[in-house]
Amino acid sequence: MTPDPTVLHPLPAHDRVVFLKPLVSSPKIVVGEYAYYDDPDGATGFEHHNVLYAYGPERLVIGKYCAIAAGTRFLMAGAEHPTMGVSTFPFTMFGGEWAKRTLDIVTGMPSRGDTVVGNDVWFGHRSTVMPGVRIGDGAIIAAGAVVTADVPPYTIVGGNPARLIRQRFDDVDIDRLLHAAWWDWPAELVTEHAHTIMAGIPADIARIATDHGLEAV
Repeated sequence: MTPDPTVLHPLPAHDRVVFLKPLVSSPKIVVGEYAYYDDPDGATGFEHHNVLYAYGPERLVIGKYCAIAAGTRFLMAGAEHPTMGVSTFPFTMFGGEWAKRTLDIVTGMPSRGDTVVGNDVWFGHRSTVMPGVRIGDGAIIAAGAVVTADVPPYTIVGGNPARLIRQRFDDVDIDRLLHAAWWDWPAELVTEHAHTIMAGIPADIARIATDHGLEAV
């Protein structure tokens, strides 16, 4: 049976695992179906403990079928401090006369934009994603990595700051996978071909997409 993406706890015996789409309520967080978070210390706190400084209009967008390990944190644009002058102290946040005299500085700061995570991305334990970063489909973020720059599709990165470890497939196969976009297939087709998705090669995925007329343009 295919898991129900609207159920908060897809594994009834394990409250540490939650599907994020039915969990989040903030309009600043958009999550695709089957993306999950695993945390033995309280997975349902993801919105408040793992998405930090979401004070501005910027959104966190997470694609489908993402696997997010415990302690992964997304730092949003509200974490930014002004750096154009002598001090980086955030006078404005304390209100009163400080806010009146400095609000124009904060509102005039450039934004790095939304933080966007593709589909089928795996985040290792305690990885950190900085504001405005874009992570491509099929990427792997190593445990403890601090992602400060965009990550191409099907790339493994690690370290602080995160650096390229290796590309998971060659360019031709990555192109095949992006066009096949298996995460957009009907859930029944994903279930039928789950073994191939997990253990097959890119050409297998491309063939299934072609056979069902599901290749992305």
